[in-house]
Amino acid sequence: MNTAHVRKPTLLSRIVRRIILAIWYARGWRIDSPLPKHLKKYVLAGAPHTSNWDFVFFTGATHEEGVKPNFMGKHTLFQGIMKNFMLDMGGIPVDRTAKANATEQVAAEFAARDELALVIACEGTRKSDGKWRSGFYHIARAANVPIVPAFADNAAKIVSFGPPMLPTGNYGEDLLKIAEWFRAKLPDYERFKVLEQQARDIIAGKNDV
Repeated sequence: MNTAHVRKPTLLSRIVRRIILAIWYARGWRIDSPLPKHLKKYVLAGAPHTSNWDFVFFTGATHEEGVKPNFMGKHTLFQGIMKNFMLDMGGIPVDRTAKANATEQVAAEFAARDELALVIACEGTRKSDGKWRSGFYHIARAANVPIVPAFADNAAKIVSFGPPMLPTGNYGEDLLKIAEWFRAKLPDYERFKVLEQQARDIIAGKNDV
């Protein structure tokens, strides 16, 4: 169990969180399908990543579910006066210059905590064509935690959480299951078509990432 001293969150983090939640409620967002209640540690695989507002939507949704989301950040952002604020907002510092790689560092963080919901924008960038980066998968597998797909529909103002899936080690097959869940949510969305094709290409040996 993590027995670290619990300090009061910074004033800035409390203000920012209240603003985020005010935006969530004011815009009328809601949860379409909830998070599985029994999960304590998991990777939230979020898509699509199309706006800087995505952080607001997922923060609001996880608050509704009684979960404090976490995210990875460059370790240099957790220095000086910003350190406690970043930690209070759910940040996990990752030092890419350290001997242990990012996957190992985050897996160690999972092992050290009783609860951890790590949100990852799997496309990596807002300008993505829909293909996913595999980091989310390697982290979940290294930490031995399930992946929970999460979908934000800007038009309908809903956030949906999918069924948890423990990585099997067969990335292509697992990615295809995730892609099919997203396609079921929005069948004609081009990015999700690209994601499904990416998974099929990996299974066929045409793509290994």
